[in-house]
This record gives sequence, C-alpha cells and structure tokens, in this order.
Amino acid sequence: MENKVRHLLTQITALENELRTVLHEQETRLFYQIDGKRVEFEGKIRSAHRKLKRGIFHWIVTDRPQNFLTGPVIYFLVIPLALADLCVTGYQAICFPVYKIAKARREDYFVYDRRHLEYLNWFERFHCTYCAYANGLMAYMSEIVARTEQYFCPIKHARKVLGSHARYARFLAYGEAADYHAKLEQFRRALAREIKNERR
Repeated sequence: MENKVRHLLTQITALENELRTVLHEQETRLFYQIDGKRVEFEGKIRSAHRKLKRGIFHWIVTDRPQNFLTGPVIYFLVIPLALADLCVTGYQAICFPVYKIAKARREDYFVYDRRHLEYLNWFERFHCTYCAYANGLMAYMSEIVARTEQYFCPIKHARKVLGSHARYARFLAYGEAADYHAKLEQFRRALAREIKNERR
C-alpha cells in the first residue's frame, strides 16, 4: 500500500509540474515574453495598459478609506518580517551545511515582476512589491522549515493538517514505527542528494 501511495504522489508531482509549465508557456505566448528578469509586453498591449493606469490623485480619491486607515498596521509588519527573514536565512546558512541539507534558493520564492505592469501606478506597484516580499518570505520560510522537518521528524500528524507543505505528503504515516530510524536516514540522504542535483 505504501509503495502505491508513493507512486501516486510521484505521478501527481509530475503532473503538477507539467501543468505549471504548459500554463506558463500559454501565458507567455499570448501576453508577454520574459527577458532575463524583465517582462516585456507587445507594444499594443503595453500601450493599452498605460491608458488604464489611474493617476495618483484619482486613485487616492477612489480607493477605499479603510485601506488608508489600516495602512500603517500593514506596513509596520515589515519590521518583524525582516527580522524573521534575517533569522531564518542565518539559520539556514549556519545549520543546513552541517546537516547536509540543500539550501532553499531565495530567487525561487521572491519574485518582483509586477513592477513591469504599466497599468499600475507608483503606490499600487509599492503595494505589490510589499505583498510579493511578504508572501515570498512565507513560502521561503515554509520550505526551510519543511526541509528541517524532513531531517528531524518526517512523520505525518494523526489529525488532518490544512495547508501542509509539499514534502509532507511523502512523510511516514503516524504510528509507522517499524524501521523508523532506518527510514529517517533515508529521508536525510534524500536531502543530501538534492545538494548533488543542484551542483550539476
């Protein structure tokens, strides 16, 4: 049964990756081209985007008042977010080489491409950058913690967990005690193999 579950999970992962690739190819064919870190729209689309941009004054007047009132609360969070970023990045830099765990690459999680959208004014781009940082940080931290969990305790919970990371599905079943330490070592070796794959 366990082998069948692992086989199905491998198929699901492969299909998800294929779907992401196909959707991305479809989007880029229809709307834009990626040149390095820059996203380029066709001239007609870029010009249509510029016409849709709201000026700063119009945007301030038409935006919801509660957005301005809660703005300081939202942007105050940059302090704990930056501190968490510093701590988790330091933890990964110090501990992962010792444990032989492949490091999560920042550039895979922090994507700032919305600034290329011509229909957004300066404030909207600023909001998008902040959201990209906060969400990217959460995903980056989640992957670092997931790799740590795989190293120390790759065991599923008895109760259903919402929003679990991608590695969780492959963890050992709750109460699966037979050969636990040997299986734990297999999970650790899998993390070390990820380092070798990155170097290729």
